[in-house]
Amino acid sequence: MIRRYDLFIDGKWRPASDGATMPAINPYNQDVHAHVPVATASDVENAIAAARRAFDSAWSKTTPGERAKLLNKVADLLDADADRMAMLETTDNGKVIRETGSQMGYAARIFRYYAGWADKMHGDVVPLDQKDTLDFAIRVPYGVVACVTAWNSPVAILTNTLPAALAAGNCVILKPSEHASTTTLEIARLCEQAGFPAGVVQVVTGAGDVGAALTGSTQVDKISFTGSPGVGRIIASKAGANLKPLTMELGGKSPNIVFDDADFDRALIGALAGIFGATGQTCIAGSR
Repeated sequence: MIRRYDLFIDGKWRPASDGATMPAINPYNQDVHAHVPVATASDVENAIAAARRAFDSAWSKTTPGERAKLLNKVADLLDADADRMAMLETTDNGKVIRETGSQMGYAARIFRYYAGWADKMHGDVVPLDQKDTLDFAIRVPYGVVACVTAWNSPVAILTNTLPAALAAGNCVILKPSEHASTTTLEIARLCEQAGFPAGVVQVVTGAGDVGAALTGSTQVDKISFTGSPGVGRIIASKAGANLKPLTMELGGKSPNIVFDDADFDRALIGALAGIFGATGQTCIAGSR
């Protein structure tokens, strides 16, 4: 059975506004295993507006403890659904099930890790010479955060950004790679089941024009991007023009450093695994 996915915007599952979809193709046998919506610029604008409403209302009223409970609930749901999620990710991007299975366990642990941080992000009181003056700093969320992720490890990359942003009190719009979108949509479903308010976690899918509409919006307060240096340069230029905070993890040449006292045979095995694991298509490939 070929599944048809919808966008997740403002707490509702809906097709793209023009009804467009793209096939999710199993790279092993080239079979179409799902259809994924292609968001329009209007869909992206609606998601941003919903995130802003959620941030200004329901989400701003949640306590750090409440955010922690929601993140822990997602971790529990992900643990319970790990086998199916691993198989779906393998079907979507072609990684071996051994790796996608371990990544699902990693993802649940990261959700729990940031749940633990939710009530520990404190401000500071700065001592001054003036006795009648109090100087203090508080930590506040950015607001609306756009997270653009890569195809090679969608859930693992997503969980390096999404739970951290949520723990800090931000609303997040996820834009996965057009080559592997289904597990990101499934993560949104788990967030919905966990009880996150509408607009706090959303997913818009499609190709580069969808990412451009999201990252180029002046209504987005922070961008996280994992992908190629070429696209990173484009996003960085837009973020700079809008004076927008930006975090990027880009592909590049990653060195192996082998010290004199290392076990050379084991280091050699590690170097081979580092560059040829996932056929070298990984952010941390040891390529020199």
